[in-house]
Amino acid sequence: MGFMTPDIPDVDPRSWPGLPRSTRRQIMTRHWVEHGFGSPYAVYLFYIVKIAVYVAGAAAIISLTPGLGGLGRIGDWWTQPIVYQKVVIFTLLFEILGLGCGSGPLTARFWPLFGGFLYWLRPNTIRLPPWPDKVPLTGGDNRTVVDVVLYLVVLVSGAWALLSPGRGGPVTAGGDVGLIDPVLVVPTIAALALLGLRDKTVFLAARGEHYGLTLLVFFFPFTDQIAAFKIIMLALWWGAATSKLNHHFPYVVAVMMSNSPVLRSRAFNWFKRRLYLDPVNDLRPSWIPKVMAHVGGTTAEFLVPLVLVFFADGHKWAWFLIGFMVLFHLNITSTIPMGVPLEWNVFFLFSLFYLFGHYAGVTATGLSSPLLLVILIAALAVVPIVGNLFPKQVSFLPAMRYYAGNWATSLWCLRDGAEDKIDANITKASALVPKQLARLYDPNTAEMMIDKLMGWRSMHTHGRTLNGLVARALDGRDEADYKLRDGEIIAGPLIGWNFGEGHLHNEQLLAAVQRRCQFDEGDVRVIILESQPIHVQRQEYRIVDAKTGLIEEGYVDVESMLARQPWPEPGDEYPVHVLDGGDPPRPASPRSRSPRLDGADPPRPASPRSRSPRLDGADPPRPASPRSRSPRTRRSAR
Repeated sequence: MGFMTPDIPDVDPRSWPGLPRSTRRQIMTRHWVEHGFGSPYAVYLFYIVKIAVYVAGAAAIISLTPGLGGLGRIGDWWTQPIVYQKVVIFTLLFEILGLGCGSGPLTARFWPLFGGFLYWLRPNTIRLPPWPDKVPLTGGDNRTVVDVVLYLVVLVSGAWALLSPGRGGPVTAGGDVGLIDPVLVVPTIAALALLGLRDKTVFLAARGEHYGLTLLVFFFPFTDQIAAFKIIMLALWWGAATSKLNHHFPYVVAVMMSNSPVLRSRAFNWFKRRLYLDPVNDLRPSWIPKVMAHVGGTTAEFLVPLVLVFFADGHKWAWFLIGFMVLFHLNITSTIPMGVPLEWNVFFLFSLFYLFGHYAGVTATGLSSPLLLVILIAALAVVPIVGNLFPKQVSFLPAMRYYAGNWATSLWCLRDGAEDKIDANITKASALVPKQLARLYDPNTAEMMIDKLMGWRSMHTHGRTLNGLVARALDGRDEADYKLRDGEIIAGPLIGWNFGEGHLHNEQLLAAVQRRCQFDEGDVRVIILESQPIHVQRQEYRIVDAKTGLIEEGYVDVESMLARQPWPEPGDEYPVHVLDGGDPPRPASPRSRSPRLDGADPPRPASPRSRSPRLDGADPPRPASPRSRSPRTRRSAR
């Protein structure tokens, strides 16, 4: 491996596209065990430099605040009340520009390395409103001047508040420069909220569930602010810990540790092999990642913050707890996880020293404002509870279901030529991933690198299910005529940001693509897999055609996901529960039907497969939910 050369299996790239999918998945997932994604050293250097720019940029800009004394005196002023406020604003701006999460090669963004502002300042790019049929003036999927102006308001008003002097005089006994005038963040909050109603992508990219909520705290007295900041941190830890109470998380840990640059040396290969039941034939997690996941991860993330927030109260032993959580977040950061929430973890590190170190004497239980308490309960308890019970309706970010392996996902099946049509007809700042990689490597090597990403997805539980549903999606069509792409590498180039949020590449994005490209039936099929609700051991799936809409919906059992390998086996079948509804017999596959010479498809028989959601944006009444219908169990050829 070189500075720019990826570590890929020793296979002739020219023969790679002709190999069966099962063989390609076996090669890539087995290679992942010891090599991870195989990123060139330049990739890790890029992320290290980006973290350094984030830290240095925040320090340099905050040091310009009148009265602080400049960057040379940072040791004297880093604990001032206004500093934490400005770190929050700086980080929000860093994220909403697209410089933080969801940037760079580990989010399949090879050139350009960033999305964000390159899309959100550009009219006619795709936007995805969260409730276009319910909120007036938010319909459509085309970015307009209004959206660009709202985005600019967030940037300009945020920068104005970031550079503003303190107001109101000292709020601590030690003397300080005061706090940010909360009026200054009103335009930022209002514009971000309005922008989020018109495009959920931008709101999620800004990490509105964290930094946006924190801006609201600025309107309350200083001691209430510190108490609220601690409660927000506790909720983030507990939300993440709760999301890990599943069977999926050990898979995440095994895959993440295999990809850790800290363990890149061959000297660690023995350890990485032991992360799996059999590093060749059974790529399910062994007891090691299970212990790491649920003892070193889930249990610790519940208990240590609990003691730190409610019982430490400035005791000297609290520094042991702070040190533990520092190591916890350094470990996450050191693995450079896919999605790269690196600056977010650095923010946690700063918060540990600032909130629980310097301001240990201000307790979370000392919160005095009833209004602030109501706001925190709504954002930190009600929304996550709803999101865990009904993950189909709530993004994993406000639901605080973080890096736990239980995400909504999708797999796009694109007939040959479909990607070229997308590139030609959709306004965007970068080409689709194959063309991005082809600028750096040859096209066949590019396909191998994409298949490495598909191997990463396949090693998780949901990826094993997506593999098993391909045959149902193609419905007898020749798989050799299609390219299979993870929804993440479709969403990134089309909307400017991707962060493991499957709701950004479901039917809504497909509808926007179809309006611009007008694909024929069968050209683009998408398999959509929803997250597992916390209280049931199943996950809903849908198969959708770009032109005709919903083909099939049903659910799969988590138990079935846990029994699979990350590659399809010849003749194997994947068990699914198709929703009942009087389905007529399936028509013969396209191979046995006589084509219509006028190019028009005959009318499709009415069935749940041809009903909502419609991709023209007008959803007819949906049939009864899975809970009220008797599922019919079928097995899908893998």
